[in-house]
Amino acid sequence: MLLAVLAANPLQLNLNVLDYAILIIYFALVIAIGVFARRAIATSEDFLLAGRSLPAWITGLAFISANLGAIEILGMAANGAKYGWSTVHFYWIGAVPAMVFLGLVMMPFYYGSRVRSVPEYLLRRFNPATHLFNALTFAVSSVLIAGVNLYALAIILEAMLGWPLWLSVIVSAGFVLTYITLGGLSGAIYNEVLQFFVILAGLIPIVIVGLVHVGGWAGLQAAVLHTPLGDKAFHSWQGTGIPWSNPLGDWIGIIMGLGFVLSFGYWTTNFAEVQRALSAKDLSAGQRTPLIGAYPKIFIPFLTIIPGLIALVVVPHLGTTKLLAYNYAIPLLMNQFLPNGVLGVAMAGLIAAFMAGMAANVSAFNTVFTYDIWQDYVRPGRPDHYYLEVGRIVTVAGVLIGILTAFIASRYSDIQDYIQLLFSYFNAPLFATFIIAMFWKRVSPMAGICGLAAGTLGAAIFHYVAFNLPYFYPGGHLDPTHLTINAQMQNFYGAIAAFVADAVVTVIVTYMGKPKPLHELAGLVWGVPDPNAPDPSKVVRPPWWKSPKVLGWGALIITLVLSLIFL
Repeated sequence: MLLAVLAANPLQLNLNVLDYAILIIYFALVIAIGVFARRAIATSEDFLLAGRSLPAWITGLAFISANLGAIEILGMAANGAKYGWSTVHFYWIGAVPAMVFLGLVMMPFYYGSRVRSVPEYLLRRFNPATHLFNALTFAVSSVLIAGVNLYALAIILEAMLGWPLWLSVIVSAGFVLTYITLGGLSGAIYNEVLQFFVILAGLIPIVIVGLVHVGGWAGLQAAVLHTPLGDKAFHSWQGTGIPWSNPLGDWIGIIMGLGFVLSFGYWTTNFAEVQRALSAKDLSAGQRTPLIGAYPKIFIPFLTIIPGLIALVVVPHLGTTKLLAYNYAIPLLMNQFLPNGVLGVAMAGLIAAFMAGMAANVSAFNTVFTYDIWQDYVRPGRPDHYYLEVGRIVTVAGVLIGILTAFIASRYSDIQDYIQLLFSYFNAPLFATFIIAMFWKRVSPMAGICGLAAGTLGAAIFHYVAFNLPYFYPGGHLDPTHLTINAQMQNFYGAIAAFVADAVVTVIVTYMGKPKPLHELAGLVWGVPDPNAPDPSKVVRPPWWKSPKVLGWGALIITLVLSLIFL
């Protein structure tokens, strides 16, 4: 049966009336949520930060759903088929520890300083130059990443439904634009909660039916032994020594590049994620937001990596042609395993994943542009309703720019490589500046922009230098065409280079200038409390099982146990 399908178009889905009805119902719910959320919008803070009134379970699910975009669904399944269980490093090292750090350490800073965005923190800690530089670079990175999600959805619709790429891009962007423009961040967050459950409903049947088809976990292990991955498919740390043979490179890049710089840089300073936590109703809910999201994140590898391994076994010649690219692992399994009805749910889940990822970046873009660029530098001192309208207009502009950046993303054969490249340029320097400024009172105002600029330049220089370093090629054999370079490892080390360059320049410039007066650092630096902030002792403490510390340490212990099992 599968061979007959592959002979034509392996991605063309046989959707019937029931499947289309499910898709129509899903899109109707998306728009309805946007209309409903619009009723609660009266101020710019309602539109851009959901009025800071949402409960922790809502923001927690939205926090993880915002990350379940194209990178997670297509990218990680593709990595599962290409690299095997090593892909789990993106979750258990590259996500969970940083999410716990955000909840336990960073959120008190964000809430204590009462900032509305990450760039605003930099404004108060450093100076307007640092603030504007970060706001502009974040705005650029947001629309670039939004374009990745939009492009990924478009190529799926093009292949599955036969739509041309340009039409798929425009239609996909239209739905996201509608519910964000109507409902603002509240509409995006409530839709992300819906999308979280729809995504699970689409992925779980694929895993269950796929494992039954290959004879369970033992059958999958036996079958994968006969693929090019072989036994190394189920060992996450094998081959990470120096010299390396692991698909993700050596342990230095994995631990320091992915696990420290890229991971902490993304989860703690990427406003597309932090914005969800800042929309929570109080500090306790804000702290619990990433901690609640950490628990699904621990187990999502079983819904993305396993389908990639199943596809490697059941799809002949996976990864050898354009229509059998690794990025299509999950759609190919949908085609083979899911009956009509369930197929419609899975299709809705796939679409939901891309829309969630794009919506997260567009909603972060409109907040940063409205508050940190337009309000502060272009049109300051206007009435609040003026900024509410600017936020809506900027949302439209962000989606339109996302359409253009979708075609930039189309130039990259591996969207995961492209995303990590963007993170090394934008997130790694920001994390270095942020973490040093949080814990060192001496850091001077000009050190902020100088460090950020040096880090961004360092990432760019290293990215191009690495092409000529044999160490980044399998077996140490330099490839003049650069086709065999380990792009993930290149990005990991690029992030390390960005962090080091930023840190060195920050220290040098700091000792060349004067620090800010201590009273201006209240609530912005560890050990310098804000006397005007709410008294933490008067905040109502949640039950022990809702305690941020219990949630955080619980997530870390579960992650450690699973890491030892799949060592």
